[in-house]
Amino acid sequence: MTLRTGHVGLNVTDLDRSLAFYRDVLGFGVLGEGKEEGDGGERRYAFLGSLSGDGRPVLTLWQQARGGFDTGLAGLHHLALEVDTVERVREYESALREVGVTFAYDGVVAHREGAASGGIFFHDPDGTRLEIFAASGAEEAPVPNASAPTCGFF
Repeated sequence: MTLRTGHVGLNVTDLDRSLAFYRDVLGFGVLGEGKEEGDGGERRYAFLGSLSGDGRPVLTLWQQARGGFDTGLAGLHHLALEVDTVERVREYESALREVGVTFAYDGVVAHREGAASGGIFFHDPDGTRLEIFAASGAEEAPVPNASAPTCGFF
């Protein structure tokens, strides 16, 4: 297969609130913002990525949702973001706790029984489930679900 993920688009209810979260808490750079007048009024969007990278968006935010994330509807299950070390995962965990983010599990958890990979699972301001993980370093972390992958059912 030659396809690669280009970027992920998320519908949000309040672009300013979501920008504050993804930019100020998670560290994404704002590559561009825009707005369009539509039948329902002004619609806004933002392209996020690395300001020191190639300038390509990694995440786009679209202010057009009428309500928060609903696990009972088809669509995005969760968005996983990778960092280099489990120590970096813990740094994000501390920063997220400081702003009162809701976590799915307490602390770093392994992806499955005996896995070296693991991370933290939490929710953005609209309830979208996010994950920050490292490929190794979570060997001693607990596994919340013995029969299914940690990132699975919720």
